[in-house]
Amino acid sequence: MADFLHRYVLHNLGLKLISLALAVGLWLAVARDPMSEIPVDVPIEFHNIPENLEISSEHLPQAQIRVRGPERTIHRLQPSDVHVEIDLAHTGPGERTFDLTGRNIHAPYDLEVVQVIPGQLHLTFDTRLTRQVEVRPRVIGTFAGGYRIERVVTEPPTVTITGPQKRVEAVEAAITDPIDVSGTMEHGTFVTHAYVPDPLVQLVRPVPIRVTVIMAKPSAGSTGH
Repeated sequence: MADFLHRYVLHNLGLKLISLALAVGLWLAVARDPMSEIPVDVPIEFHNIPENLEISSEHLPQAQIRVRGPERTIHRLQPSDVHVEIDLAHTGPGERTFDLTGRNIHAPYDLEVVQVIPGQLHLTFDTRLTRQVEVRPRVIGTFAGGYRIERVVTEPPTVTITGPQKRVEAVEAAITDPIDVSGTMEHGTFVTHAYVPDPLVQLVRPVPIRVTVIMAKPSAGSTGH
């Protein structure tokens, strides 16, 4: 019996007592830290997007994640500590619904994901298309008596746009910001910018647009009217 006590109980007794004290201390620390639960609003991240694939859904919702864990961890939690990931590696054109579960959530290890809102995400995808469209200047203003616009020259005359195929195909032209030519007598050159109203269609390498407006002089005898 004495040999048993010496071999299994008293051997390295100091180390065993230290380990026991650490275990009890850790348990007490955890026991004193109450659990807490909060919602966290986070963006949805898309990973492994196939080449030449575009998301053609205009509104991409955020996700609200309810997490539960020790109050100390909850108080230190930053929005960047929690995020949602969706893998698009094998996605093609068309509609697709993704289930948002705890497997999509990346959060600190000591936090439990209690709820994900929305539970599903429905998206539409399309092939990326790039093409050129003309630039249509928007000329406004009050002209001097008898003057009228004879010609408008735009440089460059076209721009390159890119985006989901169906939405790019629907674009007739890029338009400029309004150009006020009030008071222009013969000709004037204005620098402006072009854009496409569709938020999912982007200009490739946008550049300033130079618009030259050439006015026609009033015909003889018209200045008095």
